[in-house]
Amino acid sequence: MSSIIRSITEKDNAALARIIRSSLNEFNVPKIGTVYSDPTTDRLYELFKTKGASYFVAEEDDILLGGCGIFPTEGLPQGCAELVKLYLSEAARGKGLGRKLLETCFQAAIKSGYNKLYLESFPQLEKAVDLYLKAGFEHLPQAMGNSGHHACTIWMLKNL
Repeated sequence: MSSIIRSITEKDNAALARIIRSSLNEFNVPKIGTVYSDPTTDRLYELFKTKGASYFVAEEDDILLGGCGIFPTEGLPQGCAELVKLYLSEAARGKGLGRKLLETCFQAAIKSGYNKLYLESFPQLEKAVDLYLKAGFEHLPQAMGNSGHHACTIWMLKNL
């Protein structure tokens, strides 16, 4: 069976939190000042009920493989949302799911009236950063907005 992309549901919370935290552990990303220690990581369904937010998951044979979303992060310029929480389980990587999730988020952002997407990442997540560059993101010299994830050291922006 092939994978599907769908909107997050409440039953996805625990599996997504596990995928996110195990990915950060795998790549030795800091825990403090990142999504790892962010309490909303355990309640993504509830978080993404926020107006202007969307979160999508990839699933195959009823197994959650990962997800990605957009969020109206405080302090970002008008018309700009943050691309957030793109994480895939180890077994799901390298199959084009990250790109599919990105495209779904780009479409949702445009539909929600955004014309730019901002993101924060880490050099340890090299393959993800490469994916962002291929998708049209460009590096920024400093952070934008108030994500609360002060440990991030890569900041990028894409015009939609």
